[in-house]
Amino acid sequence: MIRVILPAHLRTLARVNREVTLDVEGPVTQRSVLDTLEARYPMLQGTIRDHVTHRRRPFVRFFACEQDVSHESPDAPLPDAVATGAEPFLIVGAMAGG
Repeated sequence: MIRVILPAHLRTLARVNREVTLDVEGPVTQRSVLDTLEARYPMLQGTIRDHVTHRRRPFVRFFACEQDVSHESPDAPLPDAVATGAEPFLIVGAMAGG
């Protein structure tokens, strides 16, 4: 079971609480978590990743075990603490400007 924490605007869109739990098949990677999340909550498709390229949208960041994993390969395994549900996978809306 993977725990995912969504930012407020995506929680509202998906009509969920702060944290959702997912059963991810196979290796636990950014791609597998996001694929499972979008399959379960289709209204989130295109909000976190581009529809066609599946690249992370600008101003969206991913964190695992307090580390920014946004620029790592989407197929790199996430830490064991995330894979076991001990720690959540965070999707964070970043801000720009001063």
